[in-house]
Amino acid sequence: MIDEIHVKNVALIRDAVLMPSTGLTVLTGETGAGKTALLSACKLLCGERGDATAVREGETDLLVEGRFFSSDTIAALATDTTTDTTTTTDTTTDTTTDTTTDTTTDTAAEEHVVSRRVSADGRSRVSINGTMASVSELQSVIGPLVDLCGQHEHQQLLKTNTHVGLLDAWAGEGVFPAYEAYRLAFKQTEEAATELQRIQDASSASATKLEETRFMLNRIDALNPQEGEYDELVTLLSKAEHAEALAVASETVYAALSAEEGAIDAVHKAVAILDGAPAVDEKFGELATSLREAGFLLEDVSREARNYRDAIEFDPHILEANQERVAAFQGLMRSFGPRMEDVLAKREEAAALVALVDDSEEKLRVAQKALDEAEEALFVAAAALDAARQKAAPRFAEEVNEQLARLEMAGASILCSIKPLERSQWTKTTPSHVEFLFQAAEGMQARPLVRIASGGEISRVMLAIKVVLGKADKVDTLIFDEIDAGVGGATGLALASVLADLAKTHQVIVVTHLAQIAVAGQVHYQVIKRESDAGSIPETDIFALDTESRVQEIARMLSGDTGEISLEHAREMLAKAQN
Repeated sequence: MIDEIHVKNVALIRDAVLMPSTGLTVLTGETGAGKTALLSACKLLCGERGDATAVREGETDLLVEGRFFSSDTIAALATDTTTDTTTTTDTTTDTTTDTTTDTTTDTAAEEHVVSRRVSADGRSRVSINGTMASVSELQSVIGPLVDLCGQHEHQQLLKTNTHVGLLDAWAGEGVFPAYEAYRLAFKQTEEAATELQRIQDASSASATKLEETRFMLNRIDALNPQEGEYDELVTLLSKAEHAEALAVASETVYAALSAEEGAIDAVHKAVAILDGAPAVDEKFGELATSLREAGFLLEDVSREARNYRDAIEFDPHILEANQERVAAFQGLMRSFGPRMEDVLAKREEAAALVALVDDSEEKLRVAQKALDEAEEALFVAAAALDAARQKAAPRFAEEVNEQLARLEMAGASILCSIKPLERSQWTKTTPSHVEFLFQAAEGMQARPLVRIASGGEISRVMLAIKVVLGKADKVDTLIFDEIDAGVGGATGLALASVLADLAKTHQVIVVTHLAQIAVAGQVHYQVIKRESDAGSIPETDIFALDTESRVQEIARMLSGDTGEISLEHAREMLAKAQN
């Protein structure tokens, strides 16, 4: 869901902010006012390739920023939102705004703050949540949250591979158990095929490779290295090789501390002197206490030095044996390392390969049987999934077609085509090709949606599907452009009604020329192109309309003027729509 978009230096827009409602937001304005530039900004945030020609003339770069909320509970989120469309259009510093769009989110909502900067030389920079990112990351994070309906390069509906997901989302529990069973069976079949291939590869290993593997295994097993043993030996050798020096050092420390007239005796004498001094200054008592503690510490160090000295053992035979073993380990690491961990890992690989070859015939039989059984289970799961989808498809199409009838699309309808694929073409999500076909009128041939030429037509099909999907749709925000192309009168009223229904489960933003749609919006923005002084570049401004300004804009859309009759008609339409 879009919380806020800031647009700077995009085409004719110098600086504009859009804060759409969680329900239906409408954008209106004269043709050529700059609505397309606003849509271009949205496309940049969705990860579309940046175009240097979109940078406002005379500027070095453009900037688009947006705050988005990703949530599976948009309807719940909308209940926490109040929208009172009484915003003043005063642009002074002390502007008072009565419109409150409190997008308080629940804990399920995840916030994304993104920015996209495109320079006049075509370079693009992306930031997601304050961290530099790539355009592809922007596509993966924000792209799935927004569907730009009517813009063919972004419509999810025009991507055939999304159709199966739309059908499954609508069918819900009618398909989900079969879908999960198929996914599990597909995964198990892949794992069984991988295991069989592993055994086959091992069985077909050349005699030379097997000989080398057996040699490596025998050489490593002859030493039988244990995990961590090499490091322990290196530490022991270091101590053994310096045993004499360590013994001398520990003995010297012990003598310096504990011998007659050593440090401990000196501390005890000092404590006795302090204790025997007249008790006229408490400082002496503090010094005596500190020295006693120091004496305890010195005694601990002396004891540890003595124990260390007594524990030192020097056996030249053990030293020699350990040196030989370390040298042998180092030889293994030169051959199969560079680390002892690598040697142990290669030992495991070699043992596994030899075991496979030594019993390859039986293992091949078992692995092939497991794959055959997995394939059989997969075919059963695929048949059940196809059956569930075949059952759901006509009911889904029927509901979509009811919405198309509401939109008065002159007998147009969609069909859900489900065609089995060759086994090699099966994926983890489907064993069949699922595609929505469009029939422009009864008796006409149904064609793939991607071949529908009219932007308005494809947008209305998308609208119908989205209404039917309702909360099952995973796309939070829908932006409609061209949806009212060639529409007017009763069809416009029907279109407004369907959009209002859609806004109950989605955030909907509509660019429209129809007053019937404009009055249905919870928030209304007007796009105005302001001519500058001679020789200057025009600017596009975007205003959130208050009640009276909205009446005037609806009147303009109805009749092209703001006469009293038009204004009264606009007020009536707004009042009726709000009720």
